[in-house]
Amino acid sequence: MADMSQLLKQAQKMQEQMQKAQEEQSRMEVTGESGAGLVKVTINGEHEVRKVALDPSLMTEERSLVEDLIAAAMNAAVNKVADNNRSSLANMTAGLNLPEGFKLPF
Repeated sequence: MADMSQLLKQAQKMQEQMQKAQEEQSRMEVTGESGAGLVKVTINGEHEVRKVALDPSLMTEERSLVEDLIAAAMNAAVNKVADNNRSSLANMTAGLNLPEGFKLPF
């Protein structure tokens, strides 16, 4: 019984840590860039766009080029959020002997 009690305590602690991490991740902001910094898109951990910055030199470029650069910067920002989430989860689960392929959160 002691093992089950300890396991439940660990699960509760992990759940609390995950909630805290999710709150922190939702507040963090990352910036994705494209075109060697000509376009910058800043998003938060919930993938909400906070800021879009376009270099003034882009105003003379073709619309399709600017649209592609914005999409690339957005994708770069989304990938940074995903990387941060994976890193945070890996740090939280370090030391737990989870079976291979086991995915969190449940």
